[in-house]
Amino acid sequence: MNTEILQKAANEAKGLAIDAIFDKASGHMGLPIGCAEIGAALYGELLNVNPSEPRWLNRDRFVLSGGHGSMFLYGWLHLSGFGVTMDDIKAFRAKGSNTPGHPEYGCCPGVECTTGPLGQGIANAVGFAISAKHAAARYNTPEHEIFSQNVYCLAGDGCIEEGISREAAAIAGCLKLDNLILIYDANGITLDAPIEKTQVDDIAATFTAQGWDAVTIDGNDLQQVRTALRTARLEKNGRPKLIIAKTVIARGVPGFEGTTKGHGEGGAKLWAEAHANWGLPTDERYYVSDEVRAYMAGLKAEREATYADWKATYEAWCSANPDKAAELDAGIDLAVNGLAPEVSNGMIPAFAEGCKEATRSSGAVAQNAIGDKCPGLLSTSADLFSSNKNYLKNGGDFSAESYTGRNFWFGIREHAMAAICNGIAYDGLFRVSAGTFCVFVDYMRASIRVAALSHLPVTYVLTHDSVAVGEDGPTHQPVETVTGLRIIPNLDVVRPADEEEAAGAWMCAMERKDGPTALIFTRQNIPSLSSVQPISAETRRQGTLKGAYIARKEETEQPGRIIIASGSEVILALEAAQQLGPDVRVVSMPSMWRFNRQSAEYRESVLPAACTRRLAVEAGKSDLWYRYVGTEGSIISIDSYGFSAPGDVVLKELGMNVPNIVAHAEKL
Repeated sequence: MNTEILQKAANEAKGLAIDAIFDKASGHMGLPIGCAEIGAALYGELLNVNPSEPRWLNRDRFVLSGGHGSMFLYGWLHLSGFGVTMDDIKAFRAKGSNTPGHPEYGCCPGVECTTGPLGQGIANAVGFAISAKHAAARYNTPEHEIFSQNVYCLAGDGCIEEGISREAAAIAGCLKLDNLILIYDANGITLDAPIEKTQVDDIAATFTAQGWDAVTIDGNDLQQVRTALRTARLEKNGRPKLIIAKTVIARGVPGFEGTTKGHGEGGAKLWAEAHANWGLPTDERYYVSDEVRAYMAGLKAEREATYADWKATYEAWCSANPDKAAELDAGIDLAVNGLAPEVSNGMIPAFAEGCKEATRSSGAVAQNAIGDKCPGLLSTSADLFSSNKNYLKNGGDFSAESYTGRNFWFGIREHAMAAICNGIAYDGLFRVSAGTFCVFVDYMRASIRVAALSHLPVTYVLTHDSVAVGEDGPTHQPVETVTGLRIIPNLDVVRPADEEEAAGAWMCAMERKDGPTALIFTRQNIPSLSSVQPISAETRRQGTLKGAYIARKEETEQPGRIIIASGSEVILALEAAQQLGPDVRVVSMPSMWRFNRQSAEYRESVLPAACTRRLAVEAGKSDLWYRYVGTEGSIISIDSYGFSAPGDVVLKELGMNVPNIVAHAEKL
């Protein structure tokens, strides 16, 4: 390999970065310039990718964890022929461009994920590596290897300092993900100060202790970078690889290299001086030489030939293993398109009359019924399979000893779990869910927000949903949590009222293909709604899909009062309605935003505008319920923390009981 042409490509990638940032007077130039040699080794030589088929199943995955350095990624995607044009480079950070300030999933070919806050990308990369190991274990055969990809992640000092990186690294080491290569851009400079101001730990020793191999190199020495990357990708010894690449931030920009100022755009005004230092024209911007163009075009042709060889192997594998091929296709379809409600509905058996159980248990029945028919469904837990009930009974355990299992044990690492699930979802081979207690979901919030932003159909199984948790006290009683989730754009939150609504909740989750779903389940047993009100299982399931429905219809021509409730409070509303009289309608609203997406006609049929005497009941914050009760209505809620006592005592003391509902309704 010609090191000279690769170095030339690295220098020209630096030029693209500083030029685009200068034009927009906005952006981060430090990483794209300081890591250019890393980009040259990856995109100019070692990555097994096909720019003409950017979602090729067996491509190597590259994750840029430090998303602020987005011009690194855009520059190399442009040079290597991924369809990012020079006009796209010039439109960096412009409205409507496919080269936004931080890479976003789906913005342009070759961008594998939206990394979001620092450190997320490391955990995303672990998710990609898990997905690859699982796919290889399930679908490779002795005759045909169709999955053999490596996962590369480029992260900086900020990513390494974030706690999520240590959580994710521990999981990767435990699972022996030797297809994972983390490149640490160790330039020793954070946004405010040199790294020694905030960090004294030995990163190599830390990762080594977590089951990784670690090596330190000069990250601006192209030959050292190439050697380290080649070694890392070839050595399959059961240990993920950390390459600590000592680099100089903004290298070649006078007065900015090696300083905190290298993080910003200020040095871009010195583009001509920097160009001179890199051997580029000082009177021309956005320069790419004919030699680099020709080299990258030749490399693209080689990569297309490698892909053609793989495709022949894949087609032979399909012919020899039609059942595996059909399962893989079905898994990809499930991951991308989900299940139509009528399909998942047919998978979930009817519950027995008189059922009285926690919705976490009903949800488990629904999840397992779907999982038995859909091998592409995976489940993860932060050490709470036994409590969340989200274990796939016929799925087996994923471990370093067996990568075929569909249940993933992530320990007490909620944040990493959620971001790893994002990585699995980005990969698009499997559909995944994550389970923990509802009150702990705030540890996952950053990852959930990125999932919603990126339209990832991840499912969150969140149990122990209210003050009914009881004796564990206010630290474990989620009061504001469900409301906090509901305000995340594009996150569906479903809080079912009984076993059939729990089935409907899973139908909601499996239907989604454009965003995540949070399923909010009870720990305590609750009666079936049918034990109080004649209401069919199908009405409850379909009503849940619509977000809200009439659980009790008034016997009068029009409702005189409407009680709206969700979750375990719906049964209380039904019992109260029996005492209040025939003009009372009860609406179960398991999902506000699913209801809001229904037609105006449907919403009016459930909550007629003419009836302003409305009461909302939920064992949580009141804020969002005002939208549904209006200025003349009332809300029974819990706007303070709970206390330690048996769950029924806490509920009663905080007003979640039938007499209080009756009293409030009578005052309307």
